[in-house]
Amino acid sequence: MRKKTYAVAALFAAAAALTLSACGSDGAGDEPVAAVSADAGATKAATVLDNPFEKPDLVLTDTTGKKYDLRAETKGRPTLIYFGYTHCPDVCPLTMNNLAVAKKQLPKAEQDKLRVVFVTTDPARDTPAALGTWLKGIDPDFIGLTGDFATIQAGARRLGITIEPTSKDKNGKTVSVHGTQVIAFSPKTDAGYVLYGEGATVDDYTKDLPEIAEGKTP
Repeated sequence: MRKKTYAVAALFAAAAALTLSACGSDGAGDEPVAAVSADAGATKAATVLDNPFEKPDLVLTDTTGKKYDLRAETKGRPTLIYFGYTHCPDVCPLTMNNLAVAKKQLPKAEQDKLRVVFVTTDPARDTPAALGTWLKGIDPDFIGLTGDFATIQAGARRLGITIEPTSKDKNGKTVSVHGTQVIAFSPKTDAGYVLYGEGATVDDYTKDLPEIAEGKTP
């Protein structure tokens, strides 16, 4: 795995510069627009954190319409968390598909333990049913969560991830701006100790997931 290590001060100083993706469509069948800006470290697959993130205390709604307590439901399990939305034309489906392909390379027992959590940044459109339909086409075992935007935004902020309310650009396109990081949480400590950038590939995840599943640092 290509990696770099940050002390906590450097990590939070760099948080504002982490990759953001602005994606959208007008919902009328036109070609979506997407603009992605990346920081200078975007060529690195992952960052191993000296001071890991605490798992957000989030209680949201899953794809069945039931309440989902993130900490309680993922406690003691290797967990990957990503914030994005189903109407995203590029980064979100690519990231989730990469994770789905890499997950399938794990032994069945480890696949069953792993939790991949997709938290929407566009809750107005990403209803439980919409999330469920979208994720079913990627991996039906992935967990989709929706809820109040302010609650979601606060949870993302705890992980140094910036998300903004969905809005219209000057051309009337619906745009959602969100960080594109994947955070890996240890099953041993429930702390988020590995941060993957937008450039992480299927091969990167495939190489790292066996160690993440065991609570090791890749």
